[in-house]
Amino acid sequence: METPKHFKCYTRQKVGILLIFSVGFGLFFQSSSSSSEETRYGSSSNFNNSHCGFRKYIMKSYFEKYDSLLEPIFQNFVVDELFNTCKLQPDNLNHLVRVSVPWRHLIGEGSHRHISTTIRFHMQSDSMSWLRAPFCKAIIIERLPTGVFADPFELQHLLKRGGSAFNLFTDVAVFGDTNLELPSVLSNQSAVEIHMNVAPISLLGHKNELEISADLPLHVRYPPLNDSGYSEVEFGEPEIFLSCSIEENGDHESCLLVPTKDRTGSRTDDVVWRIPSGIRAHAGIVSVVTFLAASISTLLIVLSSFFYSDNKLGNNLKES
Repeated sequence: METPKHFKCYTRQKVGILLIFSVGFGLFFQSSSSSSEETRYGSSSNFNNSHCGFRKYIMKSYFEKYDSLLEPIFQNFVVDELFNTCKLQPDNLNHLVRVSVPWRHLIGEGSHRHISTTIRFHMQSDSMSWLRAPFCKAIIIERLPTGVFADPFELQHLLKRGGSAFNLFTDVAVFGDTNLELPSVLSNQSAVEIHMNVAPISLLGHKNELEISADLPLHVRYPPLNDSGYSEVEFGEPEIFLSCSIEENGDHESCLLVPTKDRTGSRTDDVVWRIPSGIRAHAGIVSVVTFLAASISTLLIVLSSFFYSDNKLGNNLKES
């Protein structure tokens, strides 16, 4: 008789279904693993990748000493570690180069937008004799507020593909919290470091000015509930540096310049991203409805599986 054999097959099918659902619920409640601190990529360049003893990325040196992006800590790092670190660099060269941000705003709507920034360098005539390299490298550091992140995989794709927003980018790196799955309440701040090639001597001309633009795609994490249904995150101005070759008496050195910020030429309005979030008063209703919907769907799947198995077993018994 084939009945015992079919009964064993029927029992194994039920056990397999129950195991599948057990594994599914276990994966559902499993927390996301923490990500690495740094994700970087970039195109190769003949430009010297070190700045005054620093590694290729400023933020890599920063995160080796600190684990947060608080404003006082970062500014102390800039003053203590980045000012006047090159032997050939004149003491006043940082003051001969000024930088302003005349235009900065968010593009798009919803939870996936771009932050577009226009940066203008003002170089006094006295500084031009020191900057004899074919090009300098602008280094832009965006310290993102909590709840906002840049997708390293998206940046890598855009960097390789090029385009109007990325045609001058040579390197991009994401530092800090790069876990893309964490909600806002469980995440930490992250920073994006952008390297762009610029040619001050050939482009500035008699005006001694250079204007560049950077367009960075950003995303928001799931924000916490509040009473208004919206949360807001505010962006500060990016940190901007110049890495240039300094020449004196035939000697060359790649130095990092910290330009003086020109507040008169910078925009003063804050860039604020208003993010839709759940209303706290609706949390109970939404939780109950979601639980019921998930439970009913799971029950229907289990019943359908058992019903299919019973029909198949009955047909096999009739055939035998």
